[in-house]
Amino acid sequence: MEQLINYELADPRIGAVAVTTAHVSPDYRRAVLLLSMKGTPDEQTQTLEAVRHAKDFLKHQLTERLELYRTPELHFEADLSPRLAAKAPKILKRLRRGRAKNEGDEKSSGKSALS
Repeated sequence: MEQLINYELADPRIGAVAVTTAHVSPDYRRAVLLLSMKGTPDEQTQTLEAVRHAKDFLKHQLTERLELYRTPELHFEADLSPRLAAKAPKILKRLRRGRAKNEGDEKSSGKSALS
């Protein structure tokens, strides 16, 4: 699916997309795919809208390539909200440094994180 989205769709609104998770119902009638997208929150929103718009094409391609009798109805969701996805690199950088966001504020005010 990731290859179909990234290489087969010609929509200029679609940026880099990775399928992080696929949840398929037990009866194979519904599949929810979680997408990780790069770019600004607006670009991520546009990418998700474009992928949702192309879901019939993607379903048809999936059916042909995998020779499925029944292909699930595809539903696409963002793995992280666009705002959180934009903040994720900064959060990970702080975690690697071992500092919380307000650590400097707590030292200057004399309060501990537990009080």
